[in-house]
Amino acid sequence: MERRTIEPRPGWQRTVEDQGLIYPLTRYPDDTLRPYWDESAYYVFSLPEVEALEEVVEELHAMCLATAEHIVEHDRFADLGITDPRVADRVAEAWRRRDELPYLYGRFDLRYDGTGPAKMLEYNADTPTSLVEAASPQWFWMEERFPGADQWNSLHERLVAAWKKQAPLLPPGGPLYFAHSAADELGEDLMTVAYLRETAEQAGLAAESISVEDIGWDRLSRRFVDKKLRFIRSCFKLYPWEWLTTDRFAPHVLETLDNGGGTGSTLWIEPAWKMLLSNKALLAVLWELYPGHPNLLPAYLDGPRELAATGGYVAKPLLGREGAGVTVHDPGAAPVLREEPCCYQELAPLPDFDGNRVVLGAWVVEDEAAGLGIRESAGPITDEYARFIPHVIL
Repeated sequence: MERRTIEPRPGWQRTVEDQGLIYPLTRYPDDTLRPYWDESAYYVFSLPEVEALEEVVEELHAMCLATAEHIVEHDRFADLGITDPRVADRVAEAWRRRDELPYLYGRFDLRYDGTGPAKMLEYNADTPTSLVEAASPQWFWMEERFPGADQWNSLHERLVAAWKKQAPLLPPGGPLYFAHSAADELGEDLMTVAYLRETAEQAGLAAESISVEDIGWDRLSRRFVDKKLRFIRSCFKLYPWEWLTTDRFAPHVLETLDNGGGTGSTLWIEPAWKMLLSNKALLAVLWELYPGHPNLLPAYLDGPRELAATGGYVAKPLLGREGAGVTVHDPGAAPVLREEPCCYQELAPLPDFDGNRVVLGAWVVEDEAAGLGIRESAGPITDEYARFIPHVIL
């Protein structure tokens, strides 16, 4: 693994916008705009390096599924902050019927510097972002700048294949809706959903787009409908389950949840069992079940334990995105217990490449490793100001 600098292509912003990345710039607190898509640098990997990382990702994914099984069978929903028995029951049902439910993708965030084992930082398994840039502009960048080279990137073909494979699990009687929140100002959610809709249509599925805010509730039929009052039988949503099960429509979601077998009226993708994997408590249960695993970091739910005195720790809210609410505690500092439920994970400082802190986003489609996206940040936490850097296998 090596970071190299390179001159950006002339007109790069227009190029990536035409490829679906309509948010190539990030607005900073001082109101300046700086590149989010940053092709002034790139990372180089060897093929054996990527093959080894693929094996790690698939092993971690299998371990996460086994941990989800443990959580359900031992009724450990409270560890995840799931205290509503209705939600726990529906998640458990979805897990037990998972072979009847379509599921698509997830993204592992890994600490890796090319010298030691990759370490799992978290698993974004419900509403992961940065898919568009990883799947499309990154690939076209490589083809233009390094023709004949390769990239850890089979995202597009695997997504199309996944939709084809799982199409028989979709209920009949209507298109597959693709929903995002209209509150998305940057266009990231919009384009992620639009891209996924494109892969579904390439797989032969009938699809329509809708905003979450335009999904209505028909009180007479007691079903979710679109603006034309058509029943919504299946819907891919870029909208977290923790919101879907707590907002004002939550009782209707739980009442009509289709967990396979036609028992409800709306089948949601990702399925409800993804709540087991997108929660930071997963990290602590993983460490409990696989203590000392070379690709895991020690993590606990009841406090930092020995981490405060040894290598330091990071406190992460059980639910959160883009580093929101994450705090870093250096070794030797007095342990701090937060009021909100948190996961306390061993501090593993991100690798520093020329002053840039890097995290690998390794994608899984269904159950297979499918691609890589790299984000850089100036500080120790990968937040909303991180930059996306392309990569190549040489």
